[in-house]
Amino acid sequence: MANTTFPHLLLEHAAKRPTAPALREKAFGIWQTLSWQQLAALVRALAGGLAAAGLQRGQHVVVIGDNRPRLYATLLAAQSLGAIPVPLYQDAVAAEFVFPLFNAEIGFAVVEDQEQVDKLLEIRPQCPALQRIWYDDPRGLRHYSEPGLASLDALVHEGESFNSAHAGFFDAEVAKVQPSDVAAMFFTSGTTGNPKGVVHTHLSLIDRAVAGARFDKLTEAEEVLAYLPLAWIGQNVFSYAQWLACGYVVNCPESANTVSIDLREVGPTYYFAPPRVFEGLLTTVMIRMEDASAPKRWLFQRCMALARRVGPALMDGKPVGALDRLRYMLGTLFIYGPLRNTLGLSRVRVAYTAGEAIGPDLFTFYRSIGVNLKQLYGSTETAVFVCLQPDDQARADTVGVPIEGVEIKVKDSGEILVRSSGLLRGYYKNEAATAEVLDAEGWYHTGDAGFMDAQGHLKIIDRAKDVGRIGSGPNAGAMFAPKYVENKLKFFPYIKEAVAFGDGRDKVCTFINIDMEAVGNWAERRNLPYAGYTDLAQKPEVYELVRDCIEKVNADLAADEKLAGSQVSRFLILHKELDADDGELTRTRKVRRGLIGERYNVLVDALYGGKSEQYIETAVKFEDGRSGMVAATLKIADVKTFPAMRRAA
Repeated sequence: MANTTFPHLLLEHAAKRPTAPALREKAFGIWQTLSWQQLAALVRALAGGLAAAGLQRGQHVVVIGDNRPRLYATLLAAQSLGAIPVPLYQDAVAAEFVFPLFNAEIGFAVVEDQEQVDKLLEIRPQCPALQRIWYDDPRGLRHYSEPGLASLDALVHEGESFNSAHAGFFDAEVAKVQPSDVAAMFFTSGTTGNPKGVVHTHLSLIDRAVAGARFDKLTEAEEVLAYLPLAWIGQNVFSYAQWLACGYVVNCPESANTVSIDLREVGPTYYFAPPRVFEGLLTTVMIRMEDASAPKRWLFQRCMALARRVGPALMDGKPVGALDRLRYMLGTLFIYGPLRNTLGLSRVRVAYTAGEAIGPDLFTFYRSIGVNLKQLYGSTETAVFVCLQPDDQARADTVGVPIEGVEIKVKDSGEILVRSSGLLRGYYKNEAATAEVLDAEGWYHTGDAGFMDAQGHLKIIDRAKDVGRIGSGPNAGAMFAPKYVENKLKFFPYIKEAVAFGDGRDKVCTFINIDMEAVGNWAERRNLPYAGYTDLAQKPEVYELVRDCIEKVNADLAADEKLAGSQVSRFLILHKELDADDGELTRTRKVRRGLIGERYNVLVDALYGGKSEQYIETAVKFEDGRSGMVAATLKIADVKTFPAMRRAA
């Protein structure tokens, strides 16, 4: 199957399983189904329309919007003509589109709705190549009369007319598409500087999709919910590359606000989410349990104690006593089963998380209640699938074993190198950056630091360039792994984001963002009044809550000889949530640590200068596009640290 292309896979499904469901979309509360045959007809019409508009082989087409069947069909239509779809993040502000559109010389764009049309029209003067824009949802666009702007309905109609006049055109174009041709371009999140266009071929994407499908025995019977951004390669592989490789059903939610409801209705068998989504689901559950009656809380706590003790062993197929097995069956009847159903995970056979480390407690919780949650390792440049965890070897402290077609080696510096058929062809128009990550022997330099453990599992410590050393003081020379520390802090439901500093300094200090929902609920149950995020964040009680979380992390770090020096000494809670619209996070919610350090330099100086508080004013962008200022005097608190525990010789 690796020697094929996405349009060929589509036509194979349409020929072998014409009436089988390919895509479902929830519209006005009702699920609408598109069969493989109907999808192929739609792709044929869209390809004809794009060809009539002048789209040429090798040109780029931008696609922006939520997961929608007609946007998926647009990706296939562009690929059928030998053109290259470039999905972009739908929640990006207009200015963030300028570089990708200019860099890829975009002349054609297909978007979801008025919001995306307005963004493109705003930046059109800066992107002179942008000639045509088509939209899927016409609401609010009736009176727009911009040149080159039209609906996807009009494009489909033009395509049908074009195909009628050019019999055999579509099939001839599809026949020209080769596995080695470029299939898509994905822009990286750009944690430092401009994003880079990662170029992937049909071969690289399909090869990894098939390898992942074989590993977990995926079939056409799977159900998937496509709710993450299509511009993120993780969603693209799970709901596009593997969808076409396996032929399963992809379900598109009605909106971002209905995802949890749609998740329960669909009951996916194959599920993927970054740790923050699993954290959010669990936080919702715990908030509901805290509001439950005392008998219900008692039953829940007793059942969860049993689940944590025997659930993971049952998931791994290990022996469990008959009495515990019976108790667990009763727990499944009264607690675990209803809980999985409430979360929308009752039918999940395989669930994956990736992108960031997941907390051991969070990981254990899901496996305890019978959800086969596992971790994987990969990146945009590796077409995602590098390491996966076998069903009976899922562990919170590793990211799995190298799968079919993957070679891994670790440099003396600790950097992980990967070689496989799923590697990027290169960065678009950026030979220097390509040469930095792809060497002459075909190894991709990931930039991640880690090692292979005795069981053949890969362990990730941090980004290699971010691993530093404490510069002075009692811990001088000790390893400092900021991402590792940040992830451990984010394992607590009350902490949403953390930014750690310490490289070259005498101690580690952190900025904290509290989770407004979790901490707000915590405050309300204690009759603690507050007037918004800034007020709640600076409450002494909230500082004590966060201090307790940090001290637990410090106690855990003290048990690790290598990372004991990374314990946090001081912290403050920021007056605003870190936001991608303010440039502080990437669109995949990765912290831009360098930018944050510069923007809040006065706070960093206050942390290391021994101050107990610091006044700060910050410019912010509101959701309606307005700009404003947020000002506050932030408290700075000390945290207890622990002596490093020495292992016995």
